[in-house]
Amino acid sequence: MSGNIELGLTVFAAFFAIMNPISNTAVFVGLTEDKDKASQKKIAFKALILTFAIIATFSIFGKLIFELFGITFPALRIVGGILVFVIGYGMLHGNSSGMHSPDSGDADISVSPLGVPLLAGPGTIATAMTYSEGGGMSVVITISAFLLMIIITYFSFIFGQQLISKIGRSGLDIVTRLMGLILAIIGIQMLIDGTYGAIKAFH
Repeated sequence: MSGNIELGLTVFAAFFAIMNPISNTAVFVGLTEDKDKASQKKIAFKALILTFAIIATFSIFGKLIFELFGITFPALRIVGGILVFVIGYGMLHGNSSGMHSPDSGDADISVSPLGVPLLAGPGTIATAMTYSEGGGMSVVITISAFLLMIIITYFSFIFGQQLISKIGRSGLDIVTRLMGLILAIIGIQMLIDGTYGAIKAFH
């Protein structure tokens, strides 16, 4: 039981850092500032439902996808670790990753850029697949942790205006850099685990 709780906390921390609800809330507010409250709620709900569906799909069928394309778990850990580290490194230096750039254009912003790639980006997908690779309880824990993350993000979006006004620009910058540091560390750990797994499989 303690192992499952520890895994759940680790997965949640990884999702929290990579999705960075406070930073993403600032993006959401910027994209929806001309909308009324009802429209904001609708956009947030649609974006987060889409995000949850994508991550749940990769968590459940990730192993099947791997087998179909001949991908190994150590390879996922290595690539996922690099992706997560790059995102974290950029955030640590106060830069928004290209994977998180909001460019809504004429598209439905709840689908793009909010759903993909802002929330369900490559790093989030790689993280979900990495932690759910064990199947069974690992999948349940990963999806549960992500569901909690979705709920937190939804309320962050809905009360975004108040949240951003209280934190301020400097506070937002501090949170972004802190999340970047955590992400960079998680990315390196994933890279180490993947390299170890590859060497072990080779021998």
